[in-house]
Amino acid sequence: MLGVSVILGSTRDGRACDTVGRWFAERARRRADVAVEVLDLAGYAFPGSYPGTATPAMREFTAAVGSADAFVVVTPEYHRSFPAPLKQAIDYAYDEWHAKPVGFVSYGCGSTGFYAVEQLRTVFGALHAVTVRDWVGLDLLADADGDGRPRDTDGRLRAVATMLDQLTWWGRALRDARLAHPYVS
Repeated sequence: MLGVSVILGSTRDGRACDTVGRWFAERARRRADVAVEVLDLAGYAFPGSYPGTATPAMREFTAAVGSADAFVVVTPEYHRSFPAPLKQAIDYAYDEWHAKPVGFVSYGCGSTGFYAVEQLRTVFGALHAVTVRDWVGLDLLADADGDGRPRDTDGRLRAVATMLDQLTWWGRALRDARLAHPYVS
């Protein structure tokens, strides 16, 4: 089994991230080759500014990142970027991201989160992580029901399967490589 952490990247009141994230996690759990853990940033008591010493919440999040084999970041697109709390949480870890794959589920209202994903690709590249090519993008105005839950269409389910196929391939390959020879940056 590959340990996949699904990171819910929005902490706003009234967010759609938890609905979109649960929808994705349910589909990922249908696979026999992954063990899915959801890391909801709204559930961590992160400090308002970066402290000199890591807080218990920062250490807990970093440990979860360290124990995962792969990640799927669920993010909204706000003003052609991703949320600040997501960037702050990503920055809490460094070595823990190394040589691990990252996939994306993004969404917006009138957009599918393309710009947020492209910026996150740059961030994760700087952290020595590998981002998978295909991603799942949702326009909540067109692709979701009234409750914000994405509709299962053939195309959307194919996008989820394709992204997870790439993520699990990279996850197994990189896990085996890290075991055979620890990654050094």
